[in-house]
Amino acid sequence: MADRLLRVNAYTTLDLVDGRARGHEFETDAPGVVNVTAPREDPEHVTLQVELDGTDTDAIAPHADEIDLSPAQARTLGDALESTADRVEAARAESSADGDDG
Repeated sequence: MADRLLRVNAYTTLDLVDGRARGHEFETDAPGVVNVTAPREDPEHVTLQVELDGTDTDAIAPHADEIDLSPAQARTLGDALESTADRVEAARAESSADGDDG
């Protein structure tokens, strides 16, 4: 991740995720970072930042995507992430209880 645009440090929300970039003529897996931040002074929005490492593939040029969210939008996204995580955990627990290693 030598050509990183986002700063990755102890405060980065998720400093290593499995990501996927998909376009009309390509799909590639790549490690990346996800960060949630807000301006230090007078914050008016929450910023969601995502950057996939493009050094292992020519399919993606180095770039970072950023989305500014209102506090209500950030909470809606957080609620959706939490409920979806609960559903995935429940499915994994059910699969384990059924004897599946998956």
